[in-house]
Amino acid sequence: MAVELHPNGFLASLTRDEFELIRPHLLTVELKRSSVLIEMGDPFRKLFMPHSGVISLVVKLIGGERVEIAMVGRDSLLGAFSTLGDPRSLGEATVIVPGVTSILDVSRLREAVNQSERLRWMLVRHGQALFAQAQQSAACNASHAVESRLARCLLRIRDLSGSNNFVLTQEQVAEMIGSRRNSVSLVANTLQQAGYIQYSRGQIGILNPEGLLETSCECYGAVKTQYERLLTSDI
Repeated sequence: MAVELHPNGFLASLTRDEFELIRPHLLTVELKRSSVLIEMGDPFRKLFMPHSGVISLVVKLIGGERVEIAMVGRDSLLGAFSTLGDPRSLGEATVIVPGVTSILDVSRLREAVNQSERLRWMLVRHGQALFAQAQQSAACNASHAVESRLARCLLRIRDLSGSNNFVLTQEQVAEMIGSRRNSVSLVANTLQQAGYIQYSRGQIGILNPEGLLETSCECYGAVKTQYERLLTSDI
């Protein structure tokens, strides 16, 4: 029997027995805007399972460029593979939309995994879903127009946050679309003139989700399909 509806998709997918293995060790904390949860190359010591808010995973290049590879929100968790293999983070994790998260020591989840084969496979699937998102983002940034990439990212944030309104700095938008900061205003203005968003001093409001969907490339739907396949099918 599954856990009663939980705001985090990973925790909601657990059976009652699986949930009881970790429930005594779960803590709930605030996700504060711009907080860095883990630096690139650092070992995971805690897992993050958001109830709300959005976490951005960014790769930092030698030349100083920063490119977002994936986002984590209420549908999944940050650090899935850390309990199964190499615990080091391949990117920097930063909060771009504030919210609330459950946290759990990696060591506690490892203990639970040793008692539940199904829990192990759930973590594998969540890790695969994140990897699929990172692959799709890389292909998208290399092949698609910046307006389409921004539309994709805004729709993804909307799905994860459950809100049409959020705050993003120019630097964050640049990282999301794999572009330079001086291009952000131009790209956002294009979507604003089309009536799809309202953008002013970092405040973004989605006015026409259907319009954004038409502007977005196939990558938004591809990632959504992969997540549904991996995270909602029975094991």
